[in-house]
This record gives sequence, C-alpha cells and structure tokens, in this order.
Amino acid sequence: MQLSRFKSPIKGFCTCPPKYNLNTYFGRCGHECIYCYATKFPTFNGPPVPRTALAEQIKVMAKNTKLKLPVMISDCTDPYQPLEKARQITRKCIQTLVEHRFPLLIVTKSDLVTRDIDLFKKTSTVISMTVTTIREDIAKQIEPNAPAPEERIKALEKIVAAGISATARIDPIIPYVNDDPTEFETLVSTIAGIGVRQVTISTVKPVRGFFTKIKQVLPGKYERIVKAYEDAEWLMGYKYLVAEKRKIIVNKLKPIVLKHGLEFAACREGFPELNTTTCDGTTYCQTTATLTKYIK
Repeated sequence: MQLSRFKSPIKGFCTCPPKYNLNTYFGRCGHECIYCYATKFPTFNGPPVPRTALAEQIKVMAKNTKLKLPVMISDCTDPYQPLEKARQITRKCIQTLVEHRFPLLIVTKSDLVTRDIDLFKKTSTVISMTVTTIREDIAKQIEPNAPAPEERIKALEKIVAAGISATARIDPIIPYVNDDPTEFETLVSTIAGIGVRQVTISTVKPVRGFFTKIKQVLPGKYERIVKAYEDAEWLMGYKYLVAEKRKIIVNKLKPIVLKHGLEFAACREGFPELNTTTCDGTTYCQTTATLTKYIK
C-alpha cells in the first residue's frame, strides 16, 4: 500500500507539480459550505465519516512510498473540520508523515490547524488557509459551520509567526458575492500585512444543487448569479463560466494581489500564463531534487 498521486479531474486545467493526496475524512465536510464541489463524488456525500483505520494504514503507506513528494491534506474534505478536534485523525497521520520526512501541503479553513504547529515545524510545510471573504455576514451564509474570517486570519498570524510558510486561498470567487474589488483589496491588504506569501483565487465551479442553495441563502443575488452562468458549460461535472468571463475576473483581481507584493495564482482557470507561481503552494516546500525538477 502506497500513497496515491494526485490527479486533476480536468486535464489541462491543473498545472501543479506532482504530489500525493490524503483525505482523512469521508462524507460531507462538517463546514457545510454551499459551494462544496466534493459532493459530486459519492465518497464525499452524506454525514462526515472519520477514517479511523487511516492512522495505522498511513504507517504502511509512508514506509512503502520512497519518492518523497509533498502530501496534500486534503483536496476534498477539510482535514480540520469540527470532528478533528476530538478524533485527531489528521494529527496522527501527520505525525507519521513527519517521521518519514514528507513535505506537507495543508488546505483548510479552520483555525484548529494551529494545534499542530509543533508537527509542521518538523518538516517542510505550507499552510493554505481559505478565507473566502472578509465579511462575516457573507461567510456565515456560504460557509455556515466554518470558523469566522477573523479567526482564520488570526490563525494565519500564528502560523507565520511560527516560521511556517502560508498562503491564502480567496476561493471560490462567486460573482456578485465576493468579487467586489474594494472588499477584495481589504482582505488582500490584511493578509499581506500578516506575512502570507501568495494569494490563490478560483471562480466558483458549481456542481448540481448549488443554485438551489444560493436561492435559499442569498435570494437577493440569485438572479444575477444565474444570469452570469447562463452560457456556462459543464466540464467533468462542474459548471464553468465561459473563458471570457473567467479571464475578466482574474484580470480584475490579479493586479490587487501584485500591488501588495504577493505572488498570484488562479487555480484551474485555464490561464497558466497569468500565474506568477504554482497555485498549491508547492513552491515553498521544494526540499528535494525531485521537486526542483518540476518547479521553476
């Protein structure tokens, strides 16, 4: 048994270097974000399911995996969702990965991540914190059970203060919800002041059921969002804004990020020429010749 390589579901849209992927929970993440794309996969539907056996299985995986690529935790469900506080499955898995010197790419929107700073300091680690909006009222509507934006920003401060590389994902960008340049700049300015190294954005790519949820929680914006996607196309189960609209959004937000001295990347938008670095944070944990081969 070995760690599995990450594979992009949309060929040609993901330009990240090779890495392994590990989801420590199955089922629907306890944060219950209305834009969750993982629900299109049967494994990530229904209530959260702790992978209790994984803490032991990872010991075999890590031992049998010789190529020390970064391990992303996680791409489909938050590794620090509410259940993790008691279950500690993510922490146990990280302990093993640290022992075997795997670089870590942690993706979360929870301040619980600061609990494991002691482990992150033992290997090359990059924390990518999702802060979709600086407005608590909007965050509560679209990410009902996730920590407030202020708590995530405080967590980023602790992470950077501990000497750990951090990036921010302002993701997803939902038209008419969190794409206002003034609000976006306020958030980027706050993040830059902390010492975060880059901002990654991505336009929302709805799966089935998204627009129904938008109508329930943001009825005043529903019609405009639906209008924006009227000419969208389905790609591998995701509804993509047409390329022209995606590019307008990326070109509107990128200069704000660069203005504050941060690296910029747009994730799975199809415009790699607009990125100044990789979107997943791998740039900051290239600790081996293997990684250097893929990162410029």
